[in-house]
Amino acid sequence: MKIAALTSGGKDSLYAAYLASKEHKLVCFVTIISENPHSYMFHTSNVNLTETQAKIAALPIISFKTEGKKEEELKDLKQALEIAKQKYKIQGIVSGAIQSVYQKERVDNICRQLNIASIAPLWHTNPERYLKELLRDGFSVIVTSIAAEGLTKDFLGARIDMALIEKIKEVNKRNKIHMAFEGGEAETLVLDCPLFKKKIEILEAEKQMESEFVGKYVIKKIRLAEK
Repeated sequence: MKIAALTSGGKDSLYAAYLASKEHKLVCFVTIISENPHSYMFHTSNVNLTETQAKIAALPIISFKTEGKKEEELKDLKQALEIAKQKYKIQGIVSGAIQSVYQKERVDNICRQLNIASIAPLWHTNPERYLKELLRDGFSVIVTSIAAEGLTKDFLGARIDMALIEKIKEVNKRNKIHMAFEGGEAETLVLDCPLFKKKIEILEAEKQMESEFVGKYVIKKIRLAEK
């Protein structure tokens, strides 16, 4: 069936889209751009780069703005999916939910209202195994924000590799964070994956820290490179 990927540009949404694309036809991206950096539903870190990701995946994208007010933002999500259903004839939406019941229940509910399928390939997956599968399947991912004790400035801009997975594992043991950052402990950006025909290279970025364990990696300039 034809599906859309609800994506923020991070690892979970794009890896879920990649997995779902093996069984279904991925026809577009849907991105909700929230004005609220503390949105309950949507990531905001470097979300503008989803336009670039859609371009190098050779897919159209529906970008929909929301004020990010709790529960109200769901109306905006529903409206965006209605557009995708009308314009691209989608029959399902794939999301990167792993353990957030809050997020998954709300996406499921909207899908029921629109009579489309809700697909969540990562639901209840083992987070450490999942991070290693990202590497195995050719995903190049960096950390673009942190918001949890134990995640320090050196995580910002760091590429997820086996060494970083071990560091995340250590923080998990000390501070009980979710290893895949499902609790909002960090956000990520996919620079390359099997869905992309080109890869993103960062030319200029800045680390901005609000406190010892809260900060963001602001990407200011990129270029596209051949794979």
